[in-house]
Amino acid sequence: MNDMNLFAAAPEIVLAVAAMAILVLDLFVGEARRNVTYALSLAALVAAAAVCGLFLAQDLVIYAFGGLYVTDPMANVLKMFALLSVAVALVYAQGYARDRGIWHGEFMVLALLAALGVMVMISANNLLTVYLGLELQALALYALVAVRRDDVRATEAGMKYFVLGALASGFLLYGMSMLYGAAGTLDLNELARNIAAGKAASRAALVLGTVFIVAGLAFKLGAVPFHMWLPDVYHGAPTPVTLLVGTAPKLAVFAIAFRLLVEGLLPLAVDWQQMLALLAVASLAVGNVTAIAQTNLKRMLAYSTIGQMGFMLLAMFSGVVGGNTMTAANAWSAAMFYVITYAITTLGTFGIILLLARQGFEAEEIADLKGLNRRSPWYAFVMLLLMFSLAGIPPTVGFYAKLIVLQALLGGGMGSLGGNAAIWLAVIAALFSLVAAYYYLRVVKVMYFDEPADSAPIVATPDMRVALSVNGAFVLVLGIVPQYLLALCAQAMVRALGG
Repeated sequence: MNDMNLFAAAPEIVLAVAAMAILVLDLFVGEARRNVTYALSLAALVAAAAVCGLFLAQDLVIYAFGGLYVTDPMANVLKMFALLSVAVALVYAQGYARDRGIWHGEFMVLALLAALGVMVMISANNLLTVYLGLELQALALYALVAVRRDDVRATEAGMKYFVLGALASGFLLYGMSMLYGAAGTLDLNELARNIAAGKAASRAALVLGTVFIVAGLAFKLGAVPFHMWLPDVYHGAPTPVTLLVGTAPKLAVFAIAFRLLVEGLLPLAVDWQQMLALLAVASLAVGNVTAIAQTNLKRMLAYSTIGQMGFMLLAMFSGVVGGNTMTAANAWSAAMFYVITYAITTLGTFGIILLLARQGFEAEEIADLKGLNRRSPWYAFVMLLLMFSLAGIPPTVGFYAKLIVLQALLGGGMGSLGGNAAIWLAVIAALFSLVAAYYYLRVVKVMYFDEPADSAPIVATPDMRVALSVNGAFVLVLGIVPQYLLALCAQAMVRALGG
């Protein structure tokens, strides 16, 4: 019991207790007073994020539960952004979910439990803890994807997500069992020490286990060739759930990729880095080229996500060349900055889709944005900033995120593949960014130069108007002054690497 140290898991305890209390309280709250459940859910998320902020301010690194769990600056930064993204997603979801009869207590509680699973994944320091967090988050999202039981598209998406998610979990479990069998431990720090000291029973078993681990991570990120589920789930799920699937879980998968690959499998970097390079190039190519052909905005954003994850994988690939920790800190902090800014931009993009949707109208097609500038110049400008950011056009934050990934790639990626591989990878990434600019700018063209297809008024609650405006401002301000967030990511990554 002395090793438990419940203090380290204070944010998770706050969120878990709040979720259970809200679940029971909602039984006594009528449909007309559903705002009580909504307000309590937001309060729980903000309270947990505030605890993470306190931990971050104190620069704490605490191991708990006998080494199963760790809270460090990297974990606290990612948890704060994950919790706030779920809170903003609930703000955006309110009108849409009310119109479609899914604005119930279970919707909010499942969102809280998914956030809890994300937090456990981020702080996992043991193979079993990684899996427990992954399943908690995944099971909540499976239920949310299929929450509209009378919608054929949603139930089909839920089934696909469940079956393929189970397959990915099987990959991860099989990889973990191979690592445990070869190295004799589930603890990530001890795993790295045993491999480095040559105590592993079989290098072949370690490499095979690493292959399955990378495959499982690639599925959760939506990287090619494990991307098949992403467009169908994005398209079929209710839009607020698509927003949840596309934001906080990406932060969690980045965290467990770091924990597994850098903290646990650093001695095998020469093997997994080559896999990341192949996944990155394939994702950039398939995601960006296929997105051009899409007329449905949610499917376009799904393929866009595949391409964006390819960019992030390039930063992850370019770290730890020859075991150089400084290279790892630079590259992985660039990847961390990229995934955080991607989540912020994705929040706003789906927020605009939810704003335009109304009862009986989904606003999912690119054509549904026609003439948005005439209907609402402000929201059209917010969407323009978001599209510019995803395309990597200055002065938005997406430009700077892509720039530092390319800098990390050119600064550290040379040694792992040999020759001028990093230069070629950077050229490929830049070329596919130009391809991506086409379909992002097509959305801007439709908003500003096409005649409006819909004259219905745009109705937004005050909290949604504020959230969308702040979201758009963040994308612009972080592009102009990115150094504060970048420094936060860099410091967190150095501490996570033991610096």
